[in-house]
Amino acid sequence: MKTHAIAPLCAAVMLALAGCATSQNPAQATPEAPSDANQASSGHDKAEKKPVADEIGALNAPLSEPPGPPPPTQPAVRSKSLASIEVVAERASPSAPLMAPAPPPQGYVVMQGTPMAGDVDRENYTHFKDNGVQQVADQPVSTFGLDVDTGAYTNVRRMLASGNLPPADAVRAEEFINYFDYGYTPPSTRDEPFSVTAELAPEPWNTKRELLMVGIQGYRVPGAEVPPANLVFLVDTSGSMDEPDKLPLLKASLKQLVPRLRAQDHVSLVTYAGEAGVALESTPGNQHAKILAAIEALGAGGSTNGGAGIDMAYAQAKQGFIKGGVNRIILATDGDFNVGTTGIEALKTRITEERKGGVALSTLGFGQGNYNDAMAVQLADTGNGNHHYIDSLAEARKVLVDEMSSTMMTIAKDVKIQVEFNPAVVKEYRLIGYEKRALAREDFNNDAVDAGEIGAGANVTALYEVTLTGASGRVDPLRYGPRPEANDKAGHGELAFLRIRYKAPDGNTSKLIERPLSSSVAAAPSERLRFAASVAAFADALRGGKYIDGWDYAKIAALANGARGSDNMGYRAGFVQMVRSAGGLSSAANAGGSDSNEATVSR
Repeated sequence: MKTHAIAPLCAAVMLALAGCATSQNPAQATPEAPSDANQASSGHDKAEKKPVADEIGALNAPLSEPPGPPPPTQPAVRSKSLASIEVVAERASPSAPLMAPAPPPQGYVVMQGTPMAGDVDRENYTHFKDNGVQQVADQPVSTFGLDVDTGAYTNVRRMLASGNLPPADAVRAEEFINYFDYGYTPPSTRDEPFSVTAELAPEPWNTKRELLMVGIQGYRVPGAEVPPANLVFLVDTSGSMDEPDKLPLLKASLKQLVPRLRAQDHVSLVTYAGEAGVALESTPGNQHAKILAAIEALGAGGSTNGGAGIDMAYAQAKQGFIKGGVNRIILATDGDFNVGTTGIEALKTRITEERKGGVALSTLGFGQGNYNDAMAVQLADTGNGNHHYIDSLAEARKVLVDEMSSTMMTIAKDVKIQVEFNPAVVKEYRLIGYEKRALAREDFNNDAVDAGEIGAGANVTALYEVTLTGASGRVDPLRYGPRPEANDKAGHGELAFLRIRYKAPDGNTSKLIERPLSSSVAAAPSERLRFAASVAAFADALRGGKYIDGWDYAKIAALANGARGSDNMGYRAGFVQMVRSAGGLSSAANAGGSDSNEATVSR
């Protein structure tokens, strides 16, 4: 093609793209020109997307609409229709031709293309520093609150699937580790709501150190004993949610939950955009058709008055409050609060007051580009809830259906861990993750200090890197400092002493569990410890690899692949693929003389 023909062709393409984008928001009489290439391509994708209800199945088929032609300014297939959600396993490469792809496999929602030059990335993450190495002679006690969030793992999975390494602050090691089930033996009764499993074995990336695994398994409540639930879904329907991986995916996600609802359960839907409104008053859970119709009617548009939505959601929760039941608000959003009470401290103050009345708050994150992870995580932590990021329909089913009890039903709250290391056995230690849950030593016995919650059947894992006395440590000992001596008989054979404090879901006074941890080191780590170690190493590698002694992605993938064990749902196999993808992206970034971790500014 001659060069003088390119300009008219490009102009025609840009006009067509702009027209497609405009058709998605007919409410805008005079739309502004898109500020970046991503906006233009986003509009084009929505206009051209074809329904694939046969791939999603009857679950996502849209409900019948009243007869009559659609408005002339709208395309026949709307992005809000559940039938328009296209399911794919991964994004197309940036170099792929602009042609219809082959039919994709089930389980993943279509994501936007790789960000291009000029795109504005407003994703927001809280900055933190990794836990450092502690010398037992100076700091023998480690104290933190438990955390069952998993949002960081699936959010990073989304980034890697789109061909991007994550910013370091998006990677929280404990949320990576706790995404997986490690097969701990659950308690047989609710008298003690969780069991404790511990293991000490050589560290895979440095055999001069050990890894200490402390696993906590929550009591699995039989289905017949699950109490009635009062669930309020607070749904962000602002204009920023009008993307395939946001409101359409959210609607499909909620529809998967509906068949599990019982007559004794109650559900309400509150929406917020420029204003808040009640889309569904508190409704018995067995009225499935009514609930599905309310979900199907959700549409996006306007600004984001999250504060007003939270106020209305709490009003609905109080109206349907079930004494002795599960009372929870589930906030589903991209976190882009921009109107109303947007100050995080003001929102946290309101949520703190409401949780005292027995209403918890959890968050489900959606989307990209403007995703406010910092907001979603803090609100869930404050609301005695958990945070999950939904990157696919399969993940929605995992969180809202397969793990519904652990997501919705709390069996212990304000759970705190304290590990006192024996200076006669341990020289140094480092807690992997839980930076945002760190507590002062005196906070352990203070019942006024908030901590994390454990849901029914949930398992939580903490890993410590441990250097035993006599081994070479990371920190030089003090020349004039006291030298550790053997403890009395009470500490003989003990690596550390574990203390756990927790409260009953409706209690205000904590209970204490205490037990010693043996200093006996296994000859080799078990399968579950090897896999947990690979996950911890992967998180560290994504954050720069400071603590894994030069291990690369290939070694991490090999360790994980050899410890997949029974993997019926394919979660561990998916992790191995994530590690390999990160390795390829890292190699490409290094070959190009840049590192994506550094290119993205962490807020």
